[in-house]
Amino acid sequence: MNSQAPVITVDGPSGVGKGTLCQWLALRLGWHLLDSGALYRLTALAALRRNLALQDETHVALVAAALDIEFIPDPDNLVRIRLDGTEIGDALRSETTGNAASQVAALPAVRTALLERQRNFRQAPGLIADGRDMGTVVFPDADLKLFLTASAGKRADRRYKQLIEKGVDANLDILAKEIAERDERDAQRAVAPLKPAADAEVLDTTLLGIAGVRAWTRALISQRLKIRVIP
Repeated sequence: MNSQAPVITVDGPSGVGKGTLCQWLALRLGWHLLDSGALYRLTALAALRRNLALQDETHVALVAAALDIEFIPDPDNLVRIRLDGTEIGDALRSETTGNAASQVAALPAVRTALLERQRNFRQAPGLIADGRDMGTVVFPDADLKLFLTASAGKRADRRYKQLIEKGVDANLDILAKEIAERDERDAQRAVAPLKPAADAEVLDTTLLGIAGVRAWTRALISQRLKIRVIP
């Protein structure tokens, strides 16, 4: 890890706009991008494909330790992800994978296996780190820590619209239930629970569009890091 490279962390639950904001920031600043949620999704997906029980902490942690991953900011996509040199498709963003990721993320051995790998993404000229414990655990010395939140209902609605636009059948009530359960699991886990860092800047995006979130972020980066982000 290059401890001198600046880091901006963006934490929060699913459906608050973290991925969209981090993708935009990485492209605007020309910095590296870490989608930590994808690491857990990839671990869960690999474990499921190997027919491992998600509670099998030892073997799931071995899967996590062996992942070969690259994140590529792309103006036309949220983010392109390569696993062992091959791009991963929509399976990574499915609700099944997301729920499985939340389960493996609660395993201490898995979090330990992925911790140093996440820190190794910190390279010049800088890093945008997207996740749930980026500012509290992975990069506690980050130059700027952001935490986005939104009501569970709003987040379920956003996810529902995303799935429908992709031609995927979805049930809004089921999505809302799954999001609430995932929130509870993430907030109550013994290791690295989902919560804002004490020095994080918190923004509720329930009533904000992308433009509003970007304006808030640009202002903070200008004030705190003295860096101008082009709109």
